[in-house]
Amino acid sequence: MNSCVIPALRNMKDFEKVLKTDHELIIFLETRLSQVENIVKYAKKYKKKVIMHADLIQGLKGDEYGLEYLVHNVKVDGIISTKANAVSFAKKRNIIGIQRLFALDSHALDHNLNVCQKIQPDYIEVLPGIVPGVLKEINEKTGIKVVAGGLIRTDDDVKNAVENGAYAVTTSNRELW
Repeated sequence: MNSCVIPALRNMKDFEKVLKTDHELIIFLETRLSQVENIVKYAKKYKKKVIMHADLIQGLKGDEYGLEYLVHNVKVDGIISTKANAVSFAKKRNIIGIQRLFALDSHALDHNLNVCQKIQPDYIEVLPGIVPGVLKEINEKTGIKVVAGGLIRTDDDVKNAVENGAYAVTTSNRELW
C-alpha cells in the first residue's frame, strides 16, 4: 500500500475493495443522493473517513441546504468541491475542506490561487496531477498542502507528484491503492 495515495471511488465495486484496505481516508467522486447516508455509515463501521465530492452527487444541489444535509445528516468527514462556497462551508463546520482546481492555463491558475488564499482550504487538489512544476508552485504560493489528482496512472506518477510538492495523491486506479 502506498501511504500517500488516497483512493478516489467511482463505483460500489471500488467501495467494497477499499473497505478491505488500510486506507483511513476515502473520497467518493460519484454517487447518488439516495446512497450517501448508507455509504458513510457503512464506511464508518470500517473506521474510514469519508470525503464526498459535493459537485458530483446526483440529486444534490450544492447550495447551503445540500451541504448542510451532508454535514448534519450524512455526517461526512469532509467535502471536496470546485466551488469555493462549498469548501468555505466545510471549513466553518470544522470538517475537511478540499478545493479542487484545474490547472488549465496561467489565468485559471492565478484566479484559483487567489480564491484559495481567501478561503484557506485544508488542501488543494490539483488536476491534472502530473504537472510537477505547477504542484510545487501552488504549494509555495499558498502554503496549503497540495493533493495531486487526475491522470495518476503509475507508481512513477505518484512518486513524481510527491517529489514535486504533493502531500498526497488521489486516484481511482485500484492498482495504486
